Amino acid sequence: MFKASFCIFSLWAFSFLVNPIAAQYWQQEANYKMKVQLDDQQHQIHGTQEIQYTNHSPDTLYRAFYHLYWNAFQPNSMMDVRSRNLPDPDGRVADRIFHLEDDEIGFQSVESLSQNGKPVDYTMEGTILEVRLSEPIAPGEEVIFQMEFVAQVPKQIRRSGRDNLEGIDYSMSQWYPKLCAYDRMGWHPNPYIAREFYGNWGDFEVEITAPSEFTIAAGAQLLNPESTLPRHGYLNQEQIEKGNFDSEQELISWKFLAENVHDFMWAADKDYQHDIYTADCGVEMHFFYQEDTAYAEQWKQLPRAMNQVFTFVNEHYGEYPYPVYSFIQGGDGGMEYPMGTLITGNRSYGSLVGVSVHELMHSWYQMMLGTDEARFAWMDEGFTSYASAHVMNHLKKIGILKGDPAADPMARSINGYANFMRSNVFEPLSTHSDHYNTNTAYGVASYTGGSVILDQLGYVLGEEVRDRGLLRYFEEWKFKLPTDDDFFRVMENESGIILDWYQQYMVHSTKPLDYAIDTVFAGSSGTEVTLKRVEPMPMPADLLVVTKDGQRYWYNIPLRIMRGHKPIDAFEAEYDSAEVLTDWPWTHPSYTVNLSFSMEEIESITLDPMEQTIDGNRSNNNWPLSVTVEN
Repeated sequence: MFKASFCIFSLWAFSFLVNPIAAQYWQQEANYKMKVQLDDQQHQIHGTQEIQYTNHSPDTLYRAFYHLYWNAFQPNSMMDVRSRNLPDPDGRVADRIFHLEDDEIGFQSVESLSQNGKPVDYTMEGTILEVRLSEPIAPGEEVIFQMEFVAQVPKQIRRSGRDNLEGIDYSMSQWYPKLCAYDRMGWHPNPYIAREFYGNWGDFEVEITAPSEFTIAAGAQLLNPESTLPRHGYLNQEQIEKGNFDSEQELISWKFLAENVHDFMWAADKDYQHDIYTADCGVEMHFFYQEDTAYAEQWKQLPRAMNQVFTFVNEHYGEYPYPVYSFIQGGDGGMEYPMGTLITGNRSYGSLVGVSVHELMHSWYQMMLGTDEARFAWMDEGFTSYASAHVMNHLKKIGILKGDPAADPMARSINGYANFMRSNVFEPLSTHSDHYNTNTAYGVASYTGGSVILDQLGYVLGEEVRDRGLLRYFEEWKFKLPTDDDFFRVMENESGIILDWYQQYMVHSTKPLDYAIDTVFAGSSGTEVTLKRVEPMPMPADLLVVTKDGQRYWYNIPLRIMRGHKPIDAFEAEYDSAEVLTDWPWTHPSYTVNLSFSMEEIESITLDPMEQTIDGNRSNNNWPLSVTVEN
């Protein structure tokens, strides 16, 4: 673990003393030691694995489960059948698994497994290995699982595999039998259908032996950078014969260490160019790519951009704690892992920077804030998409990327999401990621929905409060497994505003939002403006009144169930007047604002003038109806 582990533990212990709720939190620990050898003739790996598993839960465990991800890449697997029956399958998968030949499929097979030296019974069903423990694991108990396994690297289809479309030999993700996560909800032995991953925190010590022609890249620290003296036949003779290894082939062993992570990824290629660049923040950035392509120059420019990204992100989203990060050409698009990413590299410069930024941001939202991506995909992809949009906008502001920065980099997402909510394929964000009816619904919910939740929180709480809450969320929940409840409670604590209504409508329902300016008429002492909630979702309201002499008056109408309102300091500085009005009970379909101006004095009235909410019908937000207000 990190050298700072004792300090972290001490802080946790102190927080438990002052916060009884925090004392209820726990998480499992799984430390891996693996030695594997790559057979590039058979496209197989043979290896041994030792897991030191500590049961920090209050439960006694009688079973354990492992993921065997590569078993998904076989005809008629659950992933294959699901893909062939979706109305909008991922084009990278489609029916390709169904047509794999025997030497192209993937598999992971456990040859032996023991618990504290005693063999255990196990059964394999698709991508899940169920283990009947030889002895129950009591709360607080530590056990050692030892395994021998063999795996065949599938033809590159989704995330991992061999010989991707850009010619990378091996993209080695989801390559080892991995213990399933156990948390407050119990075991999570989810079959590998299509989506992403969830695991226990721990340290990974991995030794990879491969023919000397290969360069090995990994999301980890290389412990023997002198490049590991060539050796002949790393495994014992029986294993070599079993794998049909050439015992005279020159082999090199690469030793890696990744501390306090929940996964380990590596790649291997004979043509990798390896560049190293130390960022201003001290992180050692590694870049692995094929230099003999038309895209090598873009890779040469990438370190400069990513150096600026680390500086910006560390300030706005929390400090990156790991010593290294690797940008590795491979895979089938872009996929994040601890301390590294696999990305296709034959891209324009802007696209290469974009995918690198997005995958790096996952270091915050998933690699350090380790949500269950099956249950809370929007907290992973959505928060990453939100931060990535702001990072890319920053790179335009400082001239790293071409193009004009946007006043609001989330504007298109807000409007697009508001429109999609009214489609017949929209599903709530709380849907299990494998169980969406369409890939489209999953994509919009996880990527756009999560980013909209954060952006719109700036409207509900105030942008400065939202930003402070994000940093607080990072500090309180890094290296833990937060749920949506944990996130919203942090935001409540930071803002002093109740948010259970926001969580319910944005995460658990499909009810749309539409507020309108219903009527404007002369009252006894000024002008009466009646607002109407057209659709079910409640939302605090911002109202801008512009008078004919150019004065601008801003009003905030909080919801009663919020038990508070966002700060108005920024609005007091920007507008001629800023005022918080009486709160609006969500049960009331209408709300009347009494203005001190006569109708003749008013130039325009605009609801949600900055267009920061997912209001699905902005045509009824202005008075007169033809007025469009620029801010």
